[in-house]
Amino acid sequence: MGRKRLQEPADGRPTVHTVAARAGVSIASASRVLNGIGGSPETIRKVRAAAAEVGYVPNAIARSLQSQRTGLVALAVEDIGNPVYVEMMRAIEAVVASSGRQLLVHATGGRIDNETALLRRLANRYVDGMIVSPIRVTDDHLTALVDSPVPVVVVGQLGADAAVDNVRTDSRHGVALAVDHLVASGRRRIGFVNGPLDTVPGAARDAGFRAAQARHDIPLDEDLIEVGDFQYVAGRAATERLLARADPDALVCANDLIAVGALHALLAAGRQVPQDVALVGMDDTELARMMFPQLSSVSLGSAERGHRAAELLLQRIADPTLPPRREQVPPSLAIRASSGTPLPAPRPAGPPTTHPSSEGVTA
Repeated sequence: MGRKRLQEPADGRPTVHTVAARAGVSIASASRVLNGIGGSPETIRKVRAAAAEVGYVPNAIARSLQSQRTGLVALAVEDIGNPVYVEMMRAIEAVVASSGRQLLVHATGGRIDNETALLRRLANRYVDGMIVSPIRVTDDHLTALVDSPVPVVVVGQLGADAAVDNVRTDSRHGVALAVDHLVASGRRRIGFVNGPLDTVPGAARDAGFRAAQARHDIPLDEDLIEVGDFQYVAGRAATERLLARADPDALVCANDLIAVGALHALLAAGRQVPQDVALVGMDDTELARMMFPQLSSVSLGSAERGHRAAELLLQRIADPTLPPRREQVPPSLAIRASSGTPLPAPRPAGPPTTHPSSEGVTA
């Protein structure tokens, strides 16, 4: 008995028909084996051998159409180069990978039209779900979020009545932690370098700074407040503008990228950190620990927020009927050399000093 005639598609790629014919089994039997559903040991052996012989590659698109699952999850953030989003992305990817899915990352530039267009494109169901971290939230955002045909989780602030899974922090309280620390260390002329006020984080951090100043009975000096963008270059330029008109003894910066720009502006102006000006950033990214002096920074739990958002998304994919969930990650302050006791100056090279007694000396 001769072999069944192989059926090839127009582009010549082997199909399940090809494998079934080569293995001498029905198309249904070959399909069950190739989709991992099973079959008798002999059928499985024949189908796998035939698939290897003809070079069969599963059609992932066809599978996703049948299962309504793509195995992909999307993450949309303003700037994939910002260290805070890098930490968030790593945490999300770890959770997503544990479910057998892959992560696609989109940079939106913080543009509302980019984010809403991306949400509406989800109608094509090219991903199983999406995590988005918008810095601006409009009515268009909320409509697109609610109307999304696939699950969406928002990392950031949303209104109390938004029927969307949400993981947030309290950056207003985070700024208060920074101001409290600086006041406790004797600083009174505290400046603030912020990002755009039309963004959710910019507005919250501005409100937090003003409230903290009032709570400590420090008269508000608008000359000590400067607005730029959440980037290094803008942060440095904003600090230079502030220094041109005011003489702060401390600065709070709305993120670590701004804080690094502020550090360089201060040093270029001949100000020592922290002796002349204490400095505190926000987000507590790896960047804060890479600077010299190391930056004090308010952690907003970017990795934890990403981890929780990914878990919420996987739960929502598994059970779309769950009620909307809201989780909050509290801020914390990491105090380092830029606002604490300065590092001692290195001693000049020379012969080791001898001590008459080692009593009381500890390693």
